[in-house]
Amino acid sequence: MSNGYEEELRALVSEIIEIPPERLTLNADFIDDLNVDSLRAIEIVAAFEKKYRLVIPEEDIPKIRTLGKLIEYTKDLQ
Repeated sequence: MSNGYEEELRALVSEIIEIPPERLTLNADFIDDLNVDSLRAIEIVAAFEKKYRLVIPEEDIPKIRTLGKLIEYTKDLQ
């Protein structure tokens, strides 16, 4: 994935969870490190699905806990 794509996703997620984009590293766990609750985690997935017109199967959602995993997951869909 291009760096522009990574920055686009970083901006999307940081807006939803209301933290500065520079604090959102590839390995920061949404729940453990950034204190994202389950409702916000679902909001991240929903925004991603809407923006990129993808459907993430429900059983895969718990696996996507970092920005890096979100990017990695997208590679698997292409």
